[in-house]
Amino acid sequence: MFDCLLQVDSTAMAANGVAKVENVWGMLSKGGPLMIPLAILFALVVFFFIERLLVIRKAAAADENFMNIIRDNISNGNVSAARSLAKNQNNPIARMIDKGLQRIGKPIDAIEKSMENVGKLEIYKLEKNLSIISVIARIAPLFGFIGTIIGLVILLKEFATISNPSISQIADAMYIKLITSATGLLIGMLAFLGHSYLDTQINRLANRMEAASSEFIDVLQEPTR
Repeated sequence: MFDCLLQVDSTAMAANGVAKVENVWGMLSKGGPLMIPLAILFALVVFFFIERLLVIRKAAAADENFMNIIRDNISNGNVSAARSLAKNQNNPIARMIDKGLQRIGKPIDAIEKSMENVGKLEIYKLEKNLSIISVIARIAPLFGFIGTIIGLVILLKEFATISNPSISQIADAMYIKLITSATGLLIGMLAFLGHSYLDTQINRLANRMEAASSEFIDVLQEPTR
């Protein structure tokens, strides 16, 4: 009997879960045609966030001993080994250091400038598509508001033909028309948070690149001290 009760409870919980999902989709479907572009914007946010996150994490996965090995090779005069190590590391720090290794023998200012240019290019690559997420964070709420305004205009026009509409009718209609605004605000908030998180990760990597560049220049200046 106890097993039967458990089975009935689990069946009821599953049915309630399905009903809740259906209610959510049913509610969203009442938002009108503008829910389609909002859904597209949400899909774009998710896609570009995941794509940039994977790129940034791959770029940040640098060997902790990389700069120590570079320092040892340069101190020993083995620049070719240092360049070979840098070329085998597929990350922005290694590419920036490799550019500095190529410029060894030139003035320090020229080496710093070339490494700075590479660093800017690498950061630019990491920031690719971030502007799309930023734009979506701004326009998604606007799409939602437009949907609500259009819905309210149509609603008021419909009520004009109805004599003495009830408060419940007005409340239900207003509730449905506000769905697009709520959805747009939610998408905009998620896009803003995603953009802020990715931007923070890029800034952290940029700080690591600056530290590596300073350490490399210090290594080159050590023999002259």
